Amino acid sequence: MQRRRRANIRNTTRNSRRQGRPSLREAFEGANLRAKHRSNRRLGKRLGMTSVQAAISGVGVDDIDQLNALQRVSRWLIALILLPLCFIATRALFNVSEGHEGFWQNLFATKQFLYFGVGMFLMTGWFFSRVAQRFFLYFYVLGHELTHAIFVYACGGKIAGMSVSADGGYVMTNKSNVLIALSPYFVPFWSAIILAVSTLLKLFFDIPYHNEGLYLMIGASWTFHLLWTLWMIPRDQPDLQENGVFFSLAVIYLANVIFISILLCLAPGNLTWHHWLNELLDAWAYVKGYLLFW
Repeated sequence: MQRRRRANIRNTTRNSRRQGRPSLREAFEGANLRAKHRSNRRLGKRLGMTSVQAAISGVGVDDIDQLNALQRVSRWLIALILLPLCFIATRALFNVSEGHEGFWQNLFATKQFLYFGVGMFLMTGWFFSRVAQRFFLYFYVLGHELTHAIFVYACGGKIAGMSVSADGGYVMTNKSNVLIALSPYFVPFWSAIILAVSTLLKLFFDIPYHNEGLYLMIGASWTFHLLWTLWMIPRDQPDLQENGVFFSLAVIYLANVIFISILLCLAPGNLTWHHWLNELLDAWAYVKGYLLFW
């Protein structure tokens, strides 16, 4: 009996170890993928290209262009300057209901927010259930890299190649800057695609419950973008390290708060752009008074 128990314990231990390790085939495929990524990026660099990329499971993390000492110091100083702006934008966002009694209650009671909220709830539930995780992760990386590509073209750059997989991706380009590198972290690509397709369909077809479906999909896609972005940021992203992590996080936070504020101005209700600008000015006066006090 004791021998059988010991044998069972050994088998259980071996099985648990095997479950925690990738198979030989998976290990070779992962090594081959990483080698292909590095080879393509090195070829691009020899042609005068650089890469903007999303790294998952260690793909491409070791080929990051390092900042020199002067660049690191300047990025830190700019990030410190951005911190008061982050506070100003955040305070304006949370004080948006002042002078507009019942703004949040009226917004939450609208039919548009109901469908938007249902989309958020469904996407959040799926994300934490981890059902078909790699399938949806592929679409996040695809949107991430396409956002890079769009901003490369918008900034007058050229693209030599692009790779997308559930293990990471990159875009080879002859131009990179802060906007190109960080845009995927505050631009909800799939929400923009859904909005563009919805606008085109509405021009030519009369679809029942079109607006309801639009708000539901916008809520789901924006939550998809937000949750995967928060999931990606702690995983040593080359995009962030390329410009300095502290500086990159300050820019991403500020851009997302401004984006949410713009959504509130576009949402049904009595909030206007004029009121939002007044809130920003009030927050700036508060910060200025605090700094002068010290």
